[in-house]
Amino acid sequence: MPAKKPMVTNEEVTNPQIEDKKIENPTSHGQNSEVEASLPQTDTEITAEEASNSNAINSNNETTTEDTVVLQTESDGSQPSSPGFEDAENSGEKIPVSQTDAQTPENLTPKSPANEDAAETPDENQTEPEKTKRTRRRKKDPEDSENRSGTKSDNAEKANPDGVEGDGKPKLRISLPKKANVMSIDDELGVVTDADKAKNELLDLLESYRGKKHLSGKIQGIENSTGDPSKALAVLAYGEYKVIIPLHEAVEPPDDLKGQPLDYALNFMLNKRLGAEIDYIVKGIDTKAKIAVGSRVEAMQNKRKSYYFGTDRDGNYILHSDVCAEVRVVSVVRSGIFVDLFGLEVFIPLSELSYQRMMDAESYFAPGQRTLVKILEVDRSNRKNIRVKASVKQAGENPYEKALRKYVIGNRYVGTVSLVDVNGVFVSLDGGIDCLCNYPKRGRPPKGARVTIRILGINYNTNRMWGAITHVASAR
Repeated sequence: MPAKKPMVTNEEVTNPQIEDKKIENPTSHGQNSEVEASLPQTDTEITAEEASNSNAINSNNETTTEDTVVLQTESDGSQPSSPGFEDAENSGEKIPVSQTDAQTPENLTPKSPANEDAAETPDENQTEPEKTKRTRRRKKDPEDSENRSGTKSDNAEKANPDGVEGDGKPKLRISLPKKANVMSIDDELGVVTDADKAKNELLDLLESYRGKKHLSGKIQGIENSTGDPSKALAVLAYGEYKVIIPLHEAVEPPDDLKGQPLDYALNFMLNKRLGAEIDYIVKGIDTKAKIAVGSRVEAMQNKRKSYYFGTDRDGNYILHSDVCAEVRVVSVVRSGIFVDLFGLEVFIPLSELSYQRMMDAESYFAPGQRTLVKILEVDRSNRKNIRVKASVKQAGENPYEKALRKYVIGNRYVGTVSLVDVNGVFVSLDGGIDCLCNYPKRGRPPKGARVTIRILGINYNTNRMWGAITHVASAR
């Protein structure tokens, strides 16, 4: 049976002759919480009540090495102690025991590890507030942050391998030019400044890029730094911005290549369209370099879908036969002209250009001009290959119907030589009509010469007039 442990009274604890020492609290489980204790006393100083308490302890077969004051402290993985515990300990005040029966012998017995968590759990009746658990943050390793940033960039490259943003959404971070600080006469400035022009131009390009708005401009040049025909670029200007359109986005391939490679045929067609006014849609913008990339083919496809297959309120097609429309001349050859008729290039031959005799369309038309045409026929059987026939001369009135009534057979009139061919000399008279004359005996007059003719006959059914040259003045 182990020896009895003497108890310590309050008077002996305050005795200055006793050497104090600090011992660790056995319930702290590695914590540095400490309590004050004194050296053991003699048996004569033990009271009867204390002896009975010690006997009760020995009857339970429990031993203690030193007499301690039971304190409830924090353990690893347990609930935190009350906020005022450390302040009370440092100030030397007595810390109240949290349980009411702490002084009974049963509470002085050491608890088994199985019941340790249950003992450390705070009681519901406990009035002391609980501290919230603080989670420790792990310090960021610079190598880990670099690896994470590297994985993000790799994922971004995998999502967009070509570097082009998808349709889902083009995010362009563009800063608009600052508005000029100008004093105005009225409430609003009536003069458009350079800053306002630059802002409006950029807004138009952004609207075309995001909203598929059609912009128009004239082809001012063709660039090809590599010499490869397929790398040719059509160059346009939109204010301060340079708009470039790749070859395959500027011209649609023809139906008949005439044995030529596709790139050479498209390159030839693009060169014939220098100076032509076209529509395009912006596909990309570089605000620093002031460059935009466009597509004419996409703009033409959108226009064809809207005008050739769109209907009005009555359910009729917007474009149909007998409709007059304004067109742009995009290319001119000797035998006729190519016009842009709402997204579709239509060829109009010489015979449908004018009621007067023509031998070369390049003498009367040029790319970039606008004119009126009358739609004669529209074939929508093939949605991808629409066929249209149009006429320039039928868009206006026939001048012969009115002009022929001004002239009388047998009289002389002054005109200008408009054409000389194997059939004879064509003299243009006032009103836009021609009179076919035979070659004069003195020689063939040059084109543009002022001559005097005598009318020999008029056919009102076929709108024809013929005569003879009586005098040649001079060429204009």
